Amino acid sequence: MRQTKREVKIGGVTIGGSNPIAVQTMLNVPVEDIEGNVAQAKRCEAAGCQILRVTCPTPEDAKCIEAVKKAVNIPIVADIHFDYRAALACAAVGADKIRINPGNIGDDARVKEVVEACRVHGIPIRIGVNGGSLEKHILARYGAAVPEAMVESALYHVRLLEKFDFYDTVISIKSSNVPRMMEAYRQLSAKTDYPLHVGVTEAGTYQMGLLKSGMGIGGMLLEGIGDTIRVSLAAEPEKEVEAGFNILRAAGFPVAGPEVITCPTCGRTQYPCTEIANEVEQRLKGCKKSIKVAVMGCVVNGPGEAREADIGIAGGRGEALLFVHGQPVRKLTGDNILDQFMEEIYKL
Repeated sequence: MRQTKREVKIGGVTIGGSNPIAVQTMLNVPVEDIEGNVAQAKRCEAAGCQILRVTCPTPEDAKCIEAVKKAVNIPIVADIHFDYRAALACAAVGADKIRINPGNIGDDARVKEVVEACRVHGIPIRIGVNGGSLEKHILARYGAAVPEAMVESALYHVRLLEKFDFYDTVISIKSSNVPRMMEAYRQLSAKTDYPLHVGVTEAGTYQMGLLKSGMGIGGMLLEGIGDTIRVSLAAEPEKEVEAGFNILRAAGFPVAGPEVITCPTCGRTQYPCTEIANEVEQRLKGCKKSIKVAVMGCVVNGPGEAREADIGIAGGRGEALLFVHGQPVRKLTGDNILDQFMEEIYKL
């Protein structure tokens, strides 16, 4: 059962409570290339991204935040490290959320200034704890980035905000070590009702990043923990968005759009099952129908294993059995089985 956290509004998206889990990503174009950032932001929006983060190293870079904000219709998060003036500049140009660690921007006066700017503009703050960059005094106490140290760091930053009566907060507590990240989120979730941004940081190359994110994010979602997710991959941010929705779907959350399932094939397979499945998935990109489509290798187990699918095929030599909701309908034959199958899918 999903753990209920307090609601936080990020632009037009609300997380926490019973709201859907939001999928986000981060642009990776150099911040100086405003045109490139805008173009990439539009691609992320088209891919379904629901919250978009953009780095802002200096106050001058707030112009990139402003340009991206004007170009898309999804909330924009300004990613700030160390320079509190950059946070103030981003608040002034309309950022929908500020990602910052209050303990890294200086004394209480600076923290208070950022808090007041966010309060005036109705901007929430995300505290982003990373297992690789804990505060020295916390690391000295624990000796390593163990879950307890990460949780203490997160709550340390929370207290800095609460000191100035700021509670419009989201927390992330990421690590590249999946078991450590999961235990940290468990401990943190038990100690706070702030909504949680879940992710595995520095997850590695694309394939390993998918595996670690699927295990870590998916594992947390199955335990009821998480209000927004980001899949960190060494790839285009659009791929992160796609992976995020796939993890949500795999964890049993409703996701708009079609799902394609297929068997791994075996020696009984007598038609190009995998190729057809890949092509079906490609042709259905952008489709808004929430349907499950099955491409199975043979008629021995195909219709039965995929009985939950709305529509599917199970192949044979030069033919495929079409089935709808597990019931056989007719055989598709000839050289254009794929096209015939797509026609049937579009009829649904």
